[in-house]
Amino acid sequence: MAYYAIDVLHVLQVSYNFPDTQQGVKAAFESSWQELDPMTRRVGQLLSLFAPTVIPWEWVQSATELLKWSKADIKRAKKLLYKHNLIQQVQDTEDYYQIEPSIRKFLQAKLAASEHANNLKRAFAQVIVPIAHQIPDAPTRKAIEMLKDAIPHLEEVALNLPNAVSAEDLLWIFDRIGRFYKSQGLYAQAEPWFVQCVSVAKATMGEEHPDVATSLNNLAGFYYSQGRYREAEPLYVEALELKQDLLGDNHPDVAASLNNLAALYDAQGRYSEAQPLYVKALEMRKRLLGDNHPDVATSLNNLALLYYSQGRYSEAQPLYEQALELRKRLLGDNHPDVATSLSNLALLYYCQGDYNKAQPLLEQALELSERVLGVNHPNTVIFSENLAMFRAKMSSKTSWLRQILQKKP
Repeated sequence: MAYYAIDVLHVLQVSYNFPDTQQGVKAAFESSWQELDPMTRRVGQLLSLFAPTVIPWEWVQSATELLKWSKADIKRAKKLLYKHNLIQQVQDTEDYYQIEPSIRKFLQAKLAASEHANNLKRAFAQVIVPIAHQIPDAPTRKAIEMLKDAIPHLEEVALNLPNAVSAEDLLWIFDRIGRFYKSQGLYAQAEPWFVQCVSVAKATMGEEHPDVATSLNNLAGFYYSQGRYREAEPLYVEALELKQDLLGDNHPDVAASLNNLAALYDAQGRYSEAQPLYVKALEMRKRLLGDNHPDVATSLNNLALLYYSQGRYSEAQPLYEQALELRKRLLGDNHPDVATSLSNLALLYYCQGDYNKAQPLLEQALELSERVLGVNHPNTVIFSENLAMFRAKMSSKTSWLRQILQKKP
């Protein structure tokens, strides 16, 4: 697969000139370096590619396997690097290491002068990039905990080694890092990744490519999730038009774009514009994907929410119930989308005055979201507010409930 040079992000330019005050330190490093055999030096150069944070040694071993280095040589190299204080163990474990910043800087200078630099960069990227493909669309608390150590290393690839990966993988890294931060409500950290994903897509794929449409859609979805509708709308429209031009009118991605634009109109109270798009998206998804598909459940949920917003409760209820049943059957009882359906159906019952049905569903939605997404996830916060307001209403009869408007890209 071809590699592309990306010229859209500021790439960190590291100066390897040590100030006079550090010349003694550099000399000490150089003295240690001269005592190392060639293979140990290469392992040190490889380590300099990792982010200045925790390094699981299994990733180093995976990279050396790609380079076809012997396990015995690597084991010996690790001992020598540790003996010369070029690497440090983390928390007295054998499996995690770290490099002090000034040592990493020294090793990066050695890497830059090495004839093996490109091979080392490619091996490092081949180990790190697959981790990005493990990041789900909406990371749960468990996924975030499992992946958090990998994010700085993925960022290192995206920012400083774009030439070492394919354009497709580079786009995936930008998008998944953005989703990782977005799922935690860390919007300021997420936004640059979504914005630059669009720039990278256009720079590598050209202005008219499905990946450009996808990156536009994802940036729009990021803005939508924060209520930044004016910024989201032109991106959703551009993504829809591009997908229709490139994929035709009978493609699941076109249905997804129709759904997303409808959700935006719905959130703005533009119901007459939203409804035909929702209906068309639902019809397309059933025809293209079949009746038993998670995207069909999403369309059912969203169309129900439109009816709910207009007070058309008798039309909303069967759609909400179908969406909940479908999600439970297809996704299982421990999925975030199930929590959304539980909450939406509960609020419909509430508005119909059926409080006995509403309360247990609100409690189930909150418990599920806390367990799967964590207490700080934006959805969990909304579910918690809904339940608190419901309970206040039951005791004071004066409070109101907040509707969660979750329409998935």
